[in-house]
Amino acid sequence: MQITEVSSEGLKRKLKVTIGQGELDERFNQKIDEIKDRVQLKGFRRGKVPLAHIKKLYGRSLMAEVVEQTVRETSTKALSDRNERPAMQPAIDLPEDKGEIDQIIEGKRDLAYDMSFEVLPEIAIADLGEISLERFVADVEATEIDNAIDELAKRSTGYEAEEGRAAAEGDRVTIDYVGKIDGVAFDGGTGEGMQVVLGQGNFIPGFEDGLKGAKAGEERVVEANFPEAYQVAELAGKTAQFETRVTEVAAPKKPEINDDFARSLGAESVEKLRELVSAQLAQELANAARMKLKRELLDELEKVHTFELPPSLVEGEFESIWQQLQQGLAREGKTIADEGKTEDELRAEYQKLAERRVRLGLVIGEIGEKNKIQVSQDELRRALVSEARKYPGQEKFVYEYYEKTPGALAQLRAPLFEDKVVDYVLDQTRTTDKKVTKDELFKAMEAISG
Repeated sequence: MQITEVSSEGLKRKLKVTIGQGELDERFNQKIDEIKDRVQLKGFRRGKVPLAHIKKLYGRSLMAEVVEQTVRETSTKALSDRNERPAMQPAIDLPEDKGEIDQIIEGKRDLAYDMSFEVLPEIAIADLGEISLERFVADVEATEIDNAIDELAKRSTGYEAEEGRAAAEGDRVTIDYVGKIDGVAFDGGTGEGMQVVLGQGNFIPGFEDGLKGAKAGEERVVEANFPEAYQVAELAGKTAQFETRVTEVAAPKKPEINDDFARSLGAESVEKLRELVSAQLAQELANAARMKLKRELLDELEKVHTFELPPSLVEGEFESIWQQLQQGLAREGKTIADEGKTEDELRAEYQKLAERRVRLGLVIGEIGEKNKIQVSQDELRRALVSEARKYPGQEKFVYEYYEKTPGALAQLRAPLFEDKVVDYVLDQTRTTDKKVTKDELFKAMEAISG
């Protein structure tokens, strides 16, 4: 095998790889030896077919396989011999002339092909000890625990029917109804036993208000308006009359916060419930503080590392971001014009975002490689279990997806690796703690998230 550098400009490389006719013949003969004992043709016993006959029948197709395998193996070896670090899979350009290809397959000519690729840049990691960061620390206040437990009690609110009660805000009203527009019932506008909690705003404008004051056994016509942007085009913007019959009015019964309530949530007592809630709130604050610190660390890492970026990586990242934008707009029934910016402005914005992601990805990868930071199989397995738990009853399908889908485990490993590198870098930086309130922490989070 002969390797010739055709061009080298910036991060772009082009090599010509030549495999002599003699080496191809040797590889071809090895291929024949591999299959000769398995070939079975009419008139011959298995393994007794003459080599000349095998070459006559299968020679061209076998040589095509040899060429394909040779290109795969020699291209990998060419990169290894030159200690190249390609940013992406190299592009292989084989001869286009049919006559030349035929001669190669017939074993009458050397195999020569071009490899074009971009290499990863040399990255000089900055002195991490020179990076200064401020870590926000927020404590859980007693009032926040009280509010959280009160919210749990509200979510556990039950309803108790009261005879003769006039429906008021917060009550649950059970109704049978028929909806009509211009006196004609419409599809999907009829129901029985529907429960409506007044004040939650889960129904079209006017519907819940029209039920206030109603009592069990009462019949009334409720007028309500479908929004202009209603998902059913035939109903959008129209006014409907709902002939309703109230079958029950139930008052909300918020549970008393005591040990019995705590036990209903799996805690031994109110005191234990407060401890559990406090721990959960503290974790939420810690997560928010880490997100803020990580964002500021990444900003610093981007600032102190300047190097040429492989265009193919930036282009791939940009296309991924742009595709996500378009898919998101399509789901919402919007267009780029709804974003308040021109397409050129958005492209420029996302181009910068793509460059940032690629730069930080390369820096994090370099720090991880130089410091031998790895994600263990146990860490990966725990992440997989955690992912599967997000889909109760479908865990088997999740495991099968990660087992059978190429690259899926790599996507699961990537954030684990990034967090481990971030932890390593944070240990090297000069980080000071600053006491803040919960509101100050989340205000800072809003500021960095844009």
